[in-house]
Amino acid sequence: MRSPGPGSLSRWLLLLCVIAAPLLPSGARASREVVREHGTVRDAEGTEIPYELGTLYVPENRRVPGSRSIGVGYARIKARHPTGAPPVFWLPGGPGLSVLGAFTGEDAASRGRLKSWLTFIANSDLVVIEQRGYTRRGEMLEGTTDAWPLDRPASVQAEAEAMRAQARAAVAAHPDKDLAGYTIAACAADVDDLRRALGYDTITLFGGSFGSQWSLAVMRLYPEIVARAVLSSTEPLDSGYDMPSQVFAALQRIAHDADRDPKLVPYLPPGGIMGAVSALHQRFARGPVEVRVQSEAGEVQTVTLGSEDLQRALLSHTQEGAQWPAFILSLYHEHYEGWAREVQEERRPHPVPLIGPLIDSSLGVTAAREHLLRTDPALPLLGTWNFEANLASAPDWPTPDMGDALRRPVETTIPTLFVHGDWDTSTPIDNTLGLLPYFRNGRVILVHRAGHDGPFYQLREAPAAKLAVHEFLKTGETSGLPTEVSLPVPEFAVPAFAPPARKEARP
Repeated sequence: MRSPGPGSLSRWLLLLCVIAAPLLPSGARASREVVREHGTVRDAEGTEIPYELGTLYVPENRRVPGSRSIGVGYARIKARHPTGAPPVFWLPGGPGLSVLGAFTGEDAASRGRLKSWLTFIANSDLVVIEQRGYTRRGEMLEGTTDAWPLDRPASVQAEAEAMRAQARAAVAAHPDKDLAGYTIAACAADVDDLRRALGYDTITLFGGSFGSQWSLAVMRLYPEIVARAVLSSTEPLDSGYDMPSQVFAALQRIAHDADRDPKLVPYLPPGGIMGAVSALHQRFARGPVEVRVQSEAGEVQTVTLGSEDLQRALLSHTQEGAQWPAFILSLYHEHYEGWAREVQEERRPHPVPLIGPLIDSSLGVTAAREHLLRTDPALPLLGTWNFEANLASAPDWPTPDMGDALRRPVETTIPTLFVHGDWDTSTPIDNTLGLLPYFRNGRVILVHRAGHDGPFYQLREAPAAKLAVHEFLKTGETSGLPTEVSLPVPEFAVPAFAPPARKEARP
């Protein structure tokens, strides 16, 4: 029997909210009310497919009786024919990714997702739910970063202080909102509320990156409602901040193939791509460099780049692993202009979703995980950018600490399929390997040369495996699932300058 935990506590608090809630002001929505509208989209064959676009109203702070109601957007596309399979609940990543614009034409980037979503309805209903605090059918809570000076290098400590200030500014800018309610536990409760509102007994979870972490929270707090799950680019509840050495290992795997690409060989220093990384580390340890770049307005500016800028840059351009080696080789051969323009843009003020730091600072990590992060052997190369600012600013964000009881993995019997690429530098493959012992009915597909992508994109070269995943979603059948898939070596990008003479560039 599952012992009482955050999920049970949430349910009691939800009951108290219903009992103790005062009369709603005129125009306010009651918690768990659903507002729906309907439309159609056309699939690849031109067939009109009906969908439901709705808003679920939920308590902003589930721990506070009488908390105001906020909207959470969702979409539902019903199965072409009833199959008896539980609906797939597709959870977006981020935190801070809004995807429902795919239905309304507001978000062209999400149109590709819509095409993918339509493949699910051959087997079951599909429900897409957005995140509280970042949904067009509710509220889009955002803050703005401060400008960073161009005349001195970036630093982790400066970013940490900036995030502390951002937290205080966010609270001051939203006095009418209870930002303490924007936790991963509340997001999990939103999924359960939507399940009940739509009339489903059980659901199948489908999520990648933060969507996988969100799914793991649902599985932990509401295990009885989850029939099965497909998780990709997995982010465990205690692994919101990546272990530097595991990320570095993913870079080494990319470099292994890049070092053997004939088009890149003329650019390689001794030691190949990782030799270039080591040389850059030594170069910037001696001092920063100044790079003159021209802005879009024609103004010439000098961007100062230091050793901590380099730490951040080592993870630039890794979303598509085929791009990363050319970027590193450009820096090694002292072609800094493209990098400097990127930094110039990054240091300008820009809007940021508040749901990200609200959730991340609240979830945090266990003390044991923090110790491993701070003593990791790859810190000199990658630094503490991945976690320092969030940990330092956690007391300034109003969301409560979720506690180790939620963060630590526990054994589960929920049938779960993990799909993870070994070129993933955002959520290293070690995340999945570390979780597997806790999943008694868990299966994994390890995808060589895949990055931080959804499962079907990672399996793009394996149509039989994709069909087997759909069969798992429909029936739970695992017999057709492979354990490994290898993507072909990609066509690596080449630096945008001629190869240097064989005389080696100085380190």
